[in-house]
Amino acid sequence: MGKGDKRSTKGKIWRGSHGKKRAKKSNKPQPSVESIPKQAQ
Repeated sequence: MGKGDKRSTKGKIWRGSHGKKRAKKSNKPQPSVESIPKQAQ
């Protein structure tokens, strides 16, 4: 496990790749509480 390992976090940082263990930050806007409509029961 080191810089040459594709699966380790250190290896992903060294290669500049992303994945499950090193996810990219998404630019999706977070849904606000007010925008979610409440369903009538």
